[in-house]
Amino acid sequence: MALRVTMLCATGAEVSDDLIFGDGAPSERDRHEYRVSESVLPPYALALRAPSARCARTAQAFAIAAAPENALRDLDYGSWYGRPRKDILAEDPYGFSAWVTDPDAAPHGGESVARLCRRTAAWLSSLPTDTGRILTISEAAVIRASLVHALSAPTRTFWHFGVPPLSAFTLTMRDGCWDARLGRMVIPQQQPSAGSSASVAVLSTQAIGRYPPLHVRP
Repeated sequence: MALRVTMLCATGAEVSDDLIFGDGAPSERDRHEYRVSESVLPPYALALRAPSARCARTAQAFAIAAAPENALRDLDYGSWYGRPRKDILAEDPYGFSAWVTDPDAAPHGGESVARLCRRTAAWLSSLPTDTGRILTISEAAVIRASLVHALSAPTRTFWHFGVPPLSAFTLTMRDGCWDARLGRMVIPQQQPSAGSSASVAVLSTQAIGRYPPLHVRP
């Protein structure tokens, strides 16, 4: 029996100069997506979510009764928690550069990327293969770490995986080997009409290349 884990990235993970490290309040874009989108997700036997408020909001928005799972917690940002990325870049550019280039670096005093990858790999390896289909509402960092493990990629490729808000990644375990596929929910712009103003999110799938090009800044 194959084990299939679909990981839905919580909203609020988009990258910008105003990115706040850690769990923050929903943005106006988040609230818009909650109002106008419907999820199209595969069936699942078990739903889990990271313990953050962000993941709880996302699960609630899509009416997913997901149990909190501490192993899915976000990367520990240490002294950077709750601070905008632009402030860190201005205050400690060398530390930030080390963090995004050296997986073992932890200039913020929290968790390194390498440590996050190890604990995420340990969680994936602990899942019983007879569980069937699992859905998780996850942090972007944990999804990146899961892809590093599933694709047997070097830890330094962690930042090479683009994980937009509401993107969904399916990891399948068969015969001791993982396969990874991307299913992205596309949230179209709201189009006014005479009948309805609602938009619908569409989930499509495509294979993930072994080492996708870096197209999302950390």
